[in-house]
Amino acid sequence: MDAELLLAHALGCERSELFARDDEPIGDASALRFEALVDERARGVPVAYLTGEAWFYGRRFEITRDVLVPRPETEHVVEAALADLRARKAANLRVADIGTGSGAIAVSLSCELPEILVVGTDLSQPALAVARRNARAHGVEERCTFLHGDLLEPLIGSAPLDCIVANLPYVPTAEIPRPPNPVAFEPALAVDGGSDGLVHYRRLLAQIASVAAANATIFLEAAPPTIEPLAALVERLLPNAHIEVREDYAGLDRFLYVALT
Repeated sequence: MDAELLLAHALGCERSELFARDDEPIGDASALRFEALVDERARGVPVAYLTGEAWFYGRRFEITRDVLVPRPETEHVVEAALADLRARKAANLRVADIGTGSGAIAVSLSCELPEILVVGTDLSQPALAVARRNARAHGVEERCTFLHGDLLEPLIGSAPLDCIVANLPYVPTAEIPRPPNPVAFEPALAVDGGSDGLVHYRRLLAQIASVAAANATIFLEAAPPTIEPLAALVERLLPNAHIEVREDYAGLDRFLYVALT
């Protein structure tokens, strides 16, 4: 599949078109482009960085080396957040995507629910530029905005949030892989979760009371080995909250559903 995606990119066509063009000669320029892409992929560089795009929740997103490549397992978090928001049957709910990166979560939520207001935050200005372009490409830039800052800080003092979604860096520093693992090519800012993978979540949870509405819901993605420690952390810092561990499509513990009471 990777080879087909890279060949289609080199030829300037969709992957599905390759089978209809299988007897068509590949020009020298396209062949050189393809060989260069294959060499980079062999080093471990993710396909999304080589093609400049990735699909997430049925939509094409621009991806650069300034952002994390969106994962299929994160789509389950989006589905859960959408189900929660739809169940409320209310307009103008305020939703925040913390550590938005490419904006894949924020834009997906905004596209699926035009009646909500979504804001994404990120510490990386280059990442925010990518997110804004993705919002513009999908026609939601007026309902899906992005702010520069650390976690929830840009939202302190604004209207309370009804829903918070966060896919923060959660790989323990000592476990960040090296090439050719594709994760090694992603921004450290989007991967490194500190000594135990929870350093950013500790800071996020400490800010919750300053921005969350009384009945807000929170969705926190992490790695399966980190879920139980994260749940214990939420229980300690938000003692009155209802907490559920939920699985991804592979049946692995992937994210927390937290309901404030």
